[in-house]
Amino acid sequence: MRKLLSSLSAAGMLAAALMAPPALAQATSLAAAPAAPAAACPPLLQHTFPRLQDEKPQSLCQYSGKVLLVVNTASYCGFTHQYKGLEDLHAKYKDRGLVVLGFPSNDFAQEKASNKDIAEFCENTFGVKFPMFAKSAVRGGDANPFFRQLAQQSGRAPLWNFHKYLVGRDGKVIANYTSVTGPGDRALVAAIEQQLAGHLHGKN
Repeated sequence: MRKLLSSLSAAGMLAAALMAPPALAQATSLAAAPAAPAAACPPLLQHTFPRLQDEKPQSLCQYSGKVLLVVNTASYCGFTHQYKGLEDLHAKYKDRGLVVLGFPSNDFAQEKASNKDIAEFCENTFGVKFPMFAKSAVRGGDANPFFRQLAQQSGRAPLWNFHKYLVGRDGKVIANYTSVTGPGDRALVAAIEQQLAGHLHGKN
């Protein structure tokens, strides 16, 4: 009889243990699960600028891991027609990881007065869809911090409108090109394709 009661008691304890909520196991499991690491943003891209169209703040960190072609632009320049070629580049290679970034500037006294006017001009004249930012200085003591870093890494500030900086996926300047190097230049396109292919350490 005692053996029967003992067996029933043990069975009851086992049943109670099985029916109890597994809170401890859940807590252990949750504690052991590591948080997903945030994508690293290279120092060069740790800046925020107003978007050209609506001046809404945009972090450049959103372009981490992309190949970037950064260009200072102007509406009344002999090189303004390069907008079309830049948009063509962006459209052709964006699915492979290229982003063209446009920074209007009046440093050479060839830009419109307002961001709204610049945005309308770019859209209506050249159908620009690549990201563009509010007008700012790109050279000298008043240069925005992004262009100061581009100049430091490359050893050259923009010499004129439509100066171009090619930035690799690792957030480092690969090469820079003067205004006379158009968006369709074979050497520039080859350098872009090399970076898109993952050859991060090539120099041009």
